Amino acid sequence: MSVRSSSSGQGGPRRAPRADAQRNRDLLLVAASEVFDERGPDAPLDEIARRAGIGNATMYRHFPDRRELLIAVDADEVTALCKQGEAMLESQSPEEALFAWLRAFIAHVATKRHLAFAIPRDHESERSAQFDQWHAAMRSTATALLTRARSAGVVRADVNVADLLAVASGIAVAAAVDDDQTERCLELLRHGVAR
Repeated sequence: MSVRSSSSGQGGPRRAPRADAQRNRDLLLVAASEVFDERGPDAPLDEIARRAGIGNATMYRHFPDRRELLIAVDADEVTALCKQGEAMLESQSPEEALFAWLRAFIAHVATKRHLAFAIPRDHESERSAQFDQWHAAMRSTATALLTRARSAGVVRADVNVADLLAVASGIAVAAAVDDDQTERCLELLRHGVAR
């Protein structure tokens, strides 16, 4: 479930990047995620290029400014979280899949929300549209996991995805620096929605 558009601004399909260009982009995203986690969203872009082993000019060809890099890192993180949920649908029991993904969602919100909010606002509301797209992708993943858990009879029928994600987000904000508290709160949530 990709959260990136597959077409260019010219209306035609976007060509796949060359292998070396894609490799450079991937290296930059990994380095940017690490550096932003360590030093925050205002970290020097030169440090990201250095850590990726790529020249500044190459970095700016892929990401002309900090905003574009922040958007790409967030989109990459959301895509990975959604893919993780899709894989869990196939590999884990309905209850374990739902709560393992909620644990990953809580970790994502606790550690990555500062990146999303660091994306500068724009005049065309692109930031709001991007946020809506990310939220829709995560909501879709959570809905699939919740529906499967309800169908298996392990979660109450009256539990809805909006409430589930709101509580999980609250856990992420309240217990962001305390893994033990996060686990205790997640267990309370698990028992609260159990059938």
